[in-house]
Amino acid sequence: MKKVILSTLLAATLFAASDYKYEVTPVVGYLWNKGSDNSYITTGGIDNHYVYGAQMQFNDLFPLIKPELSLLYGNTNPIGQDVKGHTTTAMASGVVDLPAFAQISPYVKAGVGYEVAKHGYDGLLVDAGVGAKYSLTKNMALKAEWLYFLKDNRYVSGSVQNSTLLAGLSYSFGENAKPAPVVVAPKPAPVVVPKPAPVVVKPAPVAPKPAPVVVAPVVVAPVVVALDSDKDGVFDPADKCANTPAGYKVDVEGCPVAATLHLNFVTGSNKIDAEGTAKIAEFATFMKASPIYKATITGHTDSVGAKAANQKLSVKRAEQVKAMLVKQGVVAKRLIAKGKGATAPVATNATKEGRAENRRIEVELSK
Repeated sequence: MKKVILSTLLAATLFAASDYKYEVTPVVGYLWNKGSDNSYITTGGIDNHYVYGAQMQFNDLFPLIKPELSLLYGNTNPIGQDVKGHTTTAMASGVVDLPAFAQISPYVKAGVGYEVAKHGYDGLLVDAGVGAKYSLTKNMALKAEWLYFLKDNRYVSGSVQNSTLLAGLSYSFGENAKPAPVVVAPKPAPVVVPKPAPVVVKPAPVAPKPAPVVVAPVVVAPVVVALDSDKDGVFDPADKCANTPAGYKVDVEGCPVAATLHLNFVTGSNKIDAEGTAKIAEFATFMKASPIYKATITGHTDSVGAKAANQKLSVKRAEQVKAMLVKQGVVAKRLIAKGKGATAPVATNATKEGRAENRRIEVELSK
């Protein structure tokens, strides 16, 4: 049982990231009740009834558990009596997300609360349940959940057990800031050097006399031809890196050009968005233009989650980037993918912004 709980918590850590800080859900549902003595009653003898209310979830306070406040209201009457009343239930719960599949995001929750009934059947309760959200848009989803209540009520022999099925439309707001994009240095413009004009030497005219012909010497001015010793497209007088090996892409001064690739991820994910895909395409173009370079792709994570899981996730991030570069035409043997987990942070893991910077890809070039 302990292994199952630990596995569930680990998986939830990898999928706990959210793009929004808050989530509110109006809900409706139906509540069934049963006493611990197996008599079908509700709290203190109140009939099963419809409920409605609202839930407010806070996604950004803790890395794993998301606090949620719930308020449910129902019109009730005691069993066998025609006396109208109502029941109000307030709860504070913790929600843990489970791995999502397709557009469905399952979760589990548990918490404590207090119920106030007009008929005097007040009492403390604990709750636990499961649910799932079906994504409709970026910040709206259909939500359904089943809750189990265990209530302490002095009017009933033993405890009171309730089952509630709820459904609603979830709306998320307060979008989290995204890390600044990484700019790859643009390619330098090609250098065009004009060719020297050809030198034409005309022979001296020969006198039409039978006498010996004396030809005047012709003095030709020396021609200076610009050389490109390392054949990088930049002539020696302007080449500040005259011994650049063949295969390097160079700038206007003849020195090798380097490129960088820096990507960020959400917690627990190796998914690359459209912006990251564009950066990888630019880096692939650079690698194909400079075949002398090799690249070591290193994945990193923040400190959220277990050390072994973070190491595995960092390798998956690096291998994902390598696979996309190979698909763009870069030879696979020029690329090395590895991961460092959370061992090499570039910012503090104590803040949300710092953790976002640490969830990254870095590339080191070599020859």
